[in-house]
Amino acid sequence: MIEIANLVKFHGSNRILAGVSLVVNKGEVTALLGPSGGGKSTLLRCINGLETFDTGTIRIGDMTLQGTLGKPHPKAALLKLRQSVGMVFQQFNLFPHMSVLENVMTGPRYVLGRTIAEAEATAKTLLHRVGLADKLHAKPGNLSGGQQQRVAIARSLAVNPSAILFDEPTSALDPQMANEVLAVMQDLAKDGQTMIVVTHDMDFAERATVVHRMVAGTIAKSGTPREVLGNAL
Repeated sequence: MIEIANLVKFHGSNRILAGVSLVVNKGEVTALLGPSGGGKSTLLRCINGLETFDTGTIRIGDMTLQGTLGKPHPKAALLKLRQSVGMVFQQFNLFPHMSVLENVMTGPRYVLGRTIAEAEATAKTLLHRVGLADKLHAKPGNLSGGQQQRVAIARSLAVNPSAILFDEPTSALDPQMANEVLAVMQDLAKDGQTMIVVTHDMDFAERATVVHRMVAGTIAKSGTPREVLGNAL
């Protein structure tokens, strides 16, 4: 599903990723753990084309991104990439002037070229799945943080992605709201959704298929949750 080989990225003279390599198989939940500044979020942003990288390769299905030494990726490659890989951010990134329904419709409408009727049907189905069927016409500012993050998950699902990347999706939430979001993510995992999750939540990490601990831009340790987390379980 996703193969990353020898990924290197610099910010100026500061090396953020130092030859990262990993494989994510279809249906796996991969957790990325480690201290702040270890390169976890940068790695996700490279996978989704939000940041360039200097050298190395990212393969997602039949599509390949090569290192560009900081130059932009071709627009056609980025469009194809974002049709198959979704991303959920820490701060939700919803469009505040749009309703919940309109936010979730954006991917089907503008990425996949669906009609309004098709996009609306998809959005309603997904909002029901994340427990927000009664919030279709609410604006994001009128929702709790947990509800906004569930809308963001529904928006990511709306393009039927092969994989979803989660960048600390619960770190801005209180425990109750975080549990609401984690419940949705665990439901997706049970359905076989391929996911890469940057998280500090050990309860979620111990349910992952594979755990990678990143330190200083490298994969310091990889394995099952028990192999990597050890006595923390």
